[in-house]
Amino acid sequence: MDFAGFDWDEANRGKCQKHGVSRAAVESLFGGAGVAVLPDVAHSEQEQRFRAIGRTRAGRAIFVVFTLRWIAGEVRIRPISARYMHVKEVQVYEKDNPDL
Repeated sequence: MDFAGFDWDEANRGKCQKHGVSRAAVESLFGGAGVAVLPDVAHSEQEQRFRAIGRTRAGRAIFVVFTLRWIAGEVRIRPISARYMHVKEVQVYEKDNPDL
């Protein structure tokens, strides 16, 4: 996925931090290999949303809901919410992505 950066403000930063996930952790998910991105059809009524799962640079499994924003002609990822994955979710992720 090609993008120019991230679109952060107080609202989405606070929503991620509420679940203990820092801005740096979210950004590291998209900076590494092994991120799986799927459409979030159920929550895409007003805007197209996506779900991303993978690991941060520190190795923690993370789940991020985001949308894409075009700002000054560039695509930016706008995180909506993020949380660290539960043990069972990690097991499913690892089973479905054995090469990651």
